[in-house]
Amino acid sequence: MLEFRNSPAEPLLTTWSDEYPVDISVTQANAKTPVVFLEGDGIGPEIANAARKVIDAAFPHIEWVEHTAGDMALQTGASSGVSDEALEAIAKIGTVFKGPLTTVLGPGGKNPNTTIRKLFELYANVRPVMTLPGVRTAYANQDVDMILIRDNIEDYHAGIEHMQTPDVIQSLNLTSRSGSERINRFAFELARAFGRDRVTCATNAGGMKLAESLFRTMFEEVAADYPEIMANHVGLEACVQSVVTKPAHLDVVVTSNMSGDIPGDLAAGMSGGLSLVPSANIGTHAAVFEPAHGTVADLAGQNYANPTAMILSGIMMLRHLGAFKAASQIEHALYVTLEEGRYVTPDLAVTYPGVTTDTFVKAITDNLGEASALVVERDLDFILMPTTPVGNSSNISRSFDGLDVFIEWDGSVDMLASKLNLVVAGQPFALESLSNRGTPLYPSVRENAEPVNHWCGRFNYTGRKKKSGLQRDICALLEAVGKIGNWMHIERLQSFNGKPAYSSGQGT
Repeated sequence: MLEFRNSPAEPLLTTWSDEYPVDISVTQANAKTPVVFLEGDGIGPEIANAARKVIDAAFPHIEWVEHTAGDMALQTGASSGVSDEALEAIAKIGTVFKGPLTTVLGPGGKNPNTTIRKLFELYANVRPVMTLPGVRTAYANQDVDMILIRDNIEDYHAGIEHMQTPDVIQSLNLTSRSGSERINRFAFELARAFGRDRVTCATNAGGMKLAESLFRTMFEEVAADYPEIMANHVGLEACVQSVVTKPAHLDVVVTSNMSGDIPGDLAAGMSGGLSLVPSANIGTHAAVFEPAHGTVADLAGQNYANPTAMILSGIMMLRHLGAFKAASQIEHALYVTLEEGRYVTPDLAVTYPGVTTDTFVKAITDNLGEASALVVERDLDFILMPTTPVGNSSNISRSFDGLDVFIEWDGSVDMLASKLNLVVAGQPFALESLSNRGTPLYPSVRENAEPVNHWCGRFNYTGRKKKSGLQRDICALLEAVGKIGNWMHIERLQSFNGKPAYSSGQGT
């Protein structure tokens, strides 16, 4: 499982040593370590409190600081889905143990999980996937032991969307150089700390040529700083295929947010489902430990929910805090209970009938002190958390090449082109092309095209490119286009160090 710490200058606990990671299971006698506790929605209260019982049995030195989030917070007026008191506690304490929280679907819906991740810059989603004893899955006899690391902050997870016409919605993919470097460096630091010998970067560069190519570039630059670790890049399709056909070949996998969605859930299915997969969301100043699954509302209140993922997340949290012995004891006890198969929840039951969540938890606590030969013992160290890179654009030259103007238009492309050419006549811009959802339809018209009422007009700048007059020229162009139809937004076309920094022909 996983361990984390801040930089050596900011030790997480005073018991941490640069010479050796001191086990606070041994050194901490009476002191209490505070942890923010958010029990969650749906089955959250059942599995979170079940895991809490197991943790307390092995390590009775946590001060659980309880706060509200999710449904209860929304009902009490917390528009973000997380109470102000909870946010203040997270900022102060830094460690959170939480059950799944309800996401409000639809326009303007709140996702309290995202609220916490973004407010505290929890940029690294870490999801270990392994085969567990006694679990029915087609991959039960394969050596599945991989760690999936996915960016939490950027890409489409920025959550910036606009309905630009009654028929068309825009979602922005925001990918930064510093953010891409940070998540990739985290992946290599994790591999180094855990003695893993390979990091694989998976990107969808065929679909998002600029964003995913930047992510790959930063992976390759960072890899050069870790010569002892094998680094390789694969396309997203090849990564998904490897997850299915040869999972043992994957060790640590790092992706952007969207590229990690499919392989992450697919790998979880291989291990037996999301109810068995823990996760951590890690940032420089805070860490949240939670199961990978959702609220499973239809099972709530029945006392049959499977708390395995929550317990495994608790193991991750204990190691994050430095309680290595207690974490190992719980891991062994869980494995022994799963191996026996006598006291497991119905979704895990094979030979014996399923039992309640409470009975499952009692079996685990009764097995504390027992040892399982199936636990993979590793010499693990803390992860050295990367510092956030500082961007430096002072040595980059840039030039203004033109403007993409997005226009609402219901008529023919020929008519739109004719009107645009007319209104921009005499201006320092020339209409180069018109495209619809990334497909160029002017000047070369495609007979089989079925456009929607959302067009991109690409205008080349033909002026002298003096900064003093550029803004005035842009405003004049937009005023002219506005006489024809509604324009929704614009994008500057720029070249950096002489290379165009925009897609050619809007996606071609």
